[in-house]
Amino acid sequence: MNRVVITGLGVVAPNGVGVPAFKHAIKNGLSGIRHHTLLQELQFSCQIGGTPSISEDLKKQFFTELELRGFNSTGILYGVMAGVEAWRDAGLPIESNTDPDWDSGTIFGSGTSGIDKLRESIYKIDDLKTRRLGSTVVAQTMNSGVSAYLGGKLGLGNQVTTNSSACATGAEAIMMAYDRIVYGKAKRMLAGSTGDSGPYIWAGFDALRVCSSQYNDRPEDGSRPMSATACGFVPGSGAGALVLEDLESALQRGATIYAELLGGHVNSGGQRGSGSMTAPNSLAVQRCISEALKSGGVSGDDIDAINGHLTATTKDVLEIENWIKSLGRNHDNFPYINSIKGMTGHCLSAAGSIESVATVLQLHEGFVFGNCNCSDLHPEITALIAKTKVPLKTVNLQPKIIAKASFGFGDVNACLIFKKFDY
Repeated sequence: MNRVVITGLGVVAPNGVGVPAFKHAIKNGLSGIRHHTLLQELQFSCQIGGTPSISEDLKKQFFTELELRGFNSTGILYGVMAGVEAWRDAGLPIESNTDPDWDSGTIFGSGTSGIDKLRESIYKIDDLKTRRLGSTVVAQTMNSGVSAYLGGKLGLGNQVTTNSSACATGAEAIMMAYDRIVYGKAKRMLAGSTGDSGPYIWAGFDALRVCSSQYNDRPEDGSRPMSATACGFVPGSGAGALVLEDLESALQRGATIYAELLGGHVNSGGQRGSGSMTAPNSLAVQRCISEALKSGGVSGDDIDAINGHLTATTKDVLEIENWIKSLGRNHDNFPYINSIKGMTGHCLSAAGSIESVATVLQLHEGFVFGNCNCSDLHPEITALIAKTKVPLKTVNLQPKIIAKASFGFGDVNACLIFKKFDY
């Protein structure tokens, strides 16, 4: 079985487009959550959100003018930008006049694709203007659009596919790519996920009353994971990407190795017991974490930090309880734990991959980023773990192993075990 390492990173996040800007933001607690006038006009309860800021000039660094003509898919835009950045960061070539790279592929997840393009197309169909849809509607609206675009731009000849498992999508994509490399079916895989932005994605969650609505006049205070005054999640969008590679290939290329992925696990609670379409089965969550530890060949005592799912809903306390039971650690013995969602909001299908990029950066750079808007830690959490384990500002230390988990609608779970690389 091959060892799997991370050799490239890319990110398009509400608080930072590109790895350097993103790293600066998470280390300094910079938020990307803003008030959205359109959400106010549409009478959303939650009128704030996290959306990456991308100029027209920046788009042209990743797409040709012809590709941008009639282009209207934020999810594909974010995914291609993050994926290409990760590929370049890994020192891998992008050549158009070569055979496909049979050893490289991508598993790049998405919740939906081109929702704005789909809406635009529906109006044209209803107005009997089908012939004016253009030639790229299918590519922009099929769920695998993001992986198809990446496969073409990078000339990938191995598996090219898109997975979709709600908020667990990104972590699941990374685990699927890991499996492909471990068993020798690919030398490297571009893994990640993306999520469209805007009201047509966020409306359903607003209707469910699970989004924050009390901080419309204070956007940066709105997302409050683990806080006593949390009142729901803030929707976000973006994409994260990682190049996973077998160790032998990475060493032969002289690639920068950011971290090692020891293993992980993906499962479901079957919507049985405490589980439902919108709530997790705690036994399944605990089993997912335990099996991830077993897969990585580590114990609960080896975990230095946790990058949790932690969305600023009533389930935050339950997640802490599940970590305690899975790791066998609590109070002062609990690992450091953080959630990036205080800075980005909940980026839905993109969350797991963006947060995995943040996890790898913590290992590579030697820090644990702080939790924004968490000075009033929930009293039920303080009864379980020491306040010092929920840092409010960046802690400079050298974590060796970090667990990253994502949980999603449909009672689905994914947990990854990342390790600081050594030979």
